[in-house]
Amino acid sequence: QVQVVESGGGLVQPGGSLRLSCGGSENFFNLNTMGWYRQAPGKQRELVTTITGSGSTNYADSVKGRFTISRDNAKRTVYLQMNSLKAEDTAAYYCKMDSTMLRRQFWGQGPQVTVSS
Repeated sequence: QVQVVESGGGLVQPGGSLRLSCGGSENFFNLNTMGWYRQAPGKQRELVTTITGSGSTNYADSVKGRFTISRDNAKRTVYLQMNSLKAEDTAAYYCKMDSTMLRRQFWGQGPQVTVSS
């Protein structure tokens, strides 16, 4: 059974940093595009960033220069490094795996990130 499992999240002060991790239990993980999305209360889920199997990245304008996505295919893990966090970054952060082989998407559970003093 394919799973996407996130770790990290929590409470951080404005200007602080946090790193999220996401593991995908699929043999062909290296082929998959991985992405981070977030959803704040009362708002729609929005794209934060994606990374393809070859390492090409894409970022929402709101996080460019502050967030960095990376992946370690040997560990089947993708990371989201978040720096200079702002109150408006507060949301549940969801990891998504687009499986090339299975042709479907898998979502993680969405750990909460709260930026507050």
